[in-house]
Amino acid sequence: MKRIKNIFLAFILAVASVSCVSKLAYSEPDLQLPEKFQYTATADTASIANLEWKQFFSDPILQELIEKGIKNNYDLQIALKQVASSQEKLKQAKYLQYPDVGFGVSAQISKPSENSMNGKSLNSFLGQNHVEDYNAAFNLSWEADIWGKIKNQQEVSRMQYLQTYEATKAVQTQVVAAIAQGYYNLLMLDKQIQIAKANLELSTNTLSITEKMWQSGDTTSLGVQQATAQKQSTELLITQLEQNIAIQENALSILVGENPTKINRTIEMSDTSLPQNISAGLPAAVVSRRPDVRQQELVLLESNSMVGIAQANMYPALKITANGGVNSFKFDNWFQIPASLFGSVLGGITQPIFQKRQLKTDLNVAKIQREKNVLAFRQSVLNAVGEVSDALVSNESLKVQEQKAAEQVTTLKNGIKSAEMLYKGGMANYLEVITAQGNSLQAELNFASIKRQRLSSIVDLYRALGGGWK
Repeated sequence: MKRIKNIFLAFILAVASVSCVSKLAYSEPDLQLPEKFQYTATADTASIANLEWKQFFSDPILQELIEKGIKNNYDLQIALKQVASSQEKLKQAKYLQYPDVGFGVSAQISKPSENSMNGKSLNSFLGQNHVEDYNAAFNLSWEADIWGKIKNQQEVSRMQYLQTYEATKAVQTQVVAAIAQGYYNLLMLDKQIQIAKANLELSTNTLSITEKMWQSGDTTSLGVQQATAQKQSTELLITQLEQNIAIQENALSILVGENPTKINRTIEMSDTSLPQNISAGLPAAVVSRRPDVRQQELVLLESNSMVGIAQANMYPALKITANGGVNSFKFDNWFQIPASLFGSVLGGITQPIFQKRQLKTDLNVAKIQREKNVLAFRQSVLNAVGEVSDALVSNESLKVQEQKAAEQVTTLKNGIKSAEMLYKGGMANYLEVITAQGNSLQAELNFASIKRQRLSSIVDLYRALGGGWK
C-alpha cells in the first residue's frame, strides 16, 4: 500500500506541475502601419468592409448569383471540407494530455529441444516437454506535460484549424468579388452591344443615303464602298460582343457552380448602384478584418508554438507506464481470480544528452521558420495596404474619367447630327459622316468600359478591405 501511495503522490505532483506551465509567449511584430490610407483625406474608423455583402450589393439578381456561388462554388466547398478535416484534428488534439490505454490478449506455446537445458528442466520439474503462456492485460502510458510540449501541440492544431477557417473566408471574398465583377462585365457587354446595334442602324441609314446620292450622280462609288465597310465593321463588332457575352455567361455559371447557361438580368449598367460613401477605415483594421492577412498571422502563431515544442524536446521527459491483467501457464486456470492477477507500474525521467545535435538543430530551424513567417506576415499586411491604396486611387481617377467620357459622348453624338445634316445639304462628304459615326461609337463603348471599371474598383476596394465574407 505504501508503494502505491508513493506512486499516486508522484502522479499528482506531475499533474500539478503540468498545470503551472503555459505556452510560449508571443509578441506581435511591429507592422509600422500608416495612420491612414493614401489618397484619403482623413483617418476614419468607418469602413465599407463592415457591410455584409447583401447590404453592399443591392441588385436582387446579383444577390441571387452570389448566394448560389456561396452554396455551390467548388473552390469554396473544397475549403469547407478542409475546415472539417482540421476540426477533426483539433478534436483529437484535445486528448493529447490523456494517457494511452490499450488491451491485448496473447497465447504462446513453445517446445524446446529435449537435449537442451530448458527441455531437460521442463521434464524434471513439470513433467512436460512444452511451455504454455496465456496473457490478457491492459496497458497504460502517460507523459507529463511538464514543459508545455503537449499544450503547444494542441496550440498548433488550433492554429491550423483557424487557418483553414480564415482561408475559407478568404475564398468567399474572392468568389463574391469575382461574381460581382463578372456580372458587371456582362452588363457592360449588354450596353456595348446595345450601342453597336444603334450605331448599325445609323450606318445602314448612311449607306442608304450614299447609295441614293451615287445613283443620282452626287457622289462616287468609293463613298458607297466606305459606307458599306463602316456598316460591315459594326456588324463584325456585334458578332464579337455576342461571343464575349456567351463566354462571360459561361464563366459566371461556373463560378456559381452550375453548368454553362444564360444569365438572367433585368437591369442595365446605368441602373446599377453601389455605396457612394466610400470609406476605407484605418489601415490597422485590415490586420483583423482581412482573412488572408489573419491567416498569415495564424501561421506565425503556429510557428511560435513549434518553437515551444522544439524547446520542450530538449528537457527531461517524465513518463509513467503501467500494465495489469491475468496471466497463467495453463489455459484452464487463466482467469482464476485473484491467483492469476498481475500488475506493474513504472515511472521514469529521461533527459536527452547527445542525439547528434538533432534537437538543437530542430530548435534553430523552428526559430528561423518563425522569423520567416514574421516577414511573410509583414509582407501580407503591406500587400493588403497597397491593394486598398490602388483601389482608392483607381476609384477617384475613374470618377473623373467617367465624367469626361460622358461629356465626350454628348459632344460626338451632336457631331453625328451635324455631319448628317451637312452631308444631306452637300456641305460635307461621306468621310466626315463615317468618321463622326466611328468616333461616337468608340466614345460610347469607352464610356461603358470606364463605368464598368469604376464599379470594379469599388468591388476591389470592398474585397481589399476584407469585405464579402459576412
